[in-house]
Amino acid sequence: MWEYGQYCPIARATEILADRWTLLIVRELLDGVHHFNELDRSLPGVSRALLVERLRRLEQTGVIVRRRHPERYVEYHLTRAGRELQRIIDVLGGWGARWAFGDPRQSELDPVLLLWWMRRHVHRDRLPEHRVVVQFDFQGGRRGTYWLIFNRTDVSLCLQHPRFEVDLRVLADIRDLYRVWLGREKFGEAVAKRQIRFEGPAGLVRAFPSWFAWSPMLNTVRAATASRQKSRTRTGGERQPPVPARTSSQTRLSAPAAQT
Repeated sequence: MWEYGQYCPIARATEILADRWTLLIVRELLDGVHHFNELDRSLPGVSRALLVERLRRLEQTGVIVRRRHPERYVEYHLTRAGRELQRIIDVLGGWGARWAFGDPRQSELDPVLLLWWMRRHVHRDRLPEHRVVVQFDFQGGRRGTYWLIFNRTDVSLCLQHPRFEVDLRVLADIRDLYRVWLGREKFGEAVAKRQIRFEGPAGLVRAFPSWFAWSPMLNTVRAATASRQKSRTRTGGERQPPVPARTSSQTRLSAPAAQT
């Protein structure tokens, strides 16, 4: 840990939180992730060794607690101090959406990460009573085919054909689906422009968008986008803010408990 050598609460806080990946780990914990493997899959650019080190540091500083269950798996939970970081994440996300968030860069278009986020934010009570297999065919700069298997008890992501009959097919440029997920564009508008297309029963097509809670940052991004558009109208133009790059990775994904 880097120490600033300044007797200041801001310096002390940044000593704990300003290391690379730390706030993104906190973001995932606040979003209900508790297992090491799921953290690893939600942060594909971090090595497992570094993730272990960051979790250990957060535990040492009282931000998280590590709980070992009788079934011999480990969970990570935020303490009161960790839960209070929700306000920091909200403010940081709002600032980022307003001043540092444009369209995604090519390096940020990880289809596996997007589908992993999507499977985590499903309203299971809105799903059909029977299993539904959705095939995603991504086009554009990042091509590939992946599957989400929807059940009311679980939602799984498959990188290889699950050997079940496909009920619904989604065809989209990965960039457009990212924009919809994060609130840069509305789902209905993307469908109307044929940026997202479907092949399958009309009932499943109509129900599909209602299955998802969408990104926790969606409303923040929409508000920031609307604010920028108003500002651009008043000033006669504004350069789109730069977007920090993100490393992409593809790994096999489900959500088992894990220990470290």
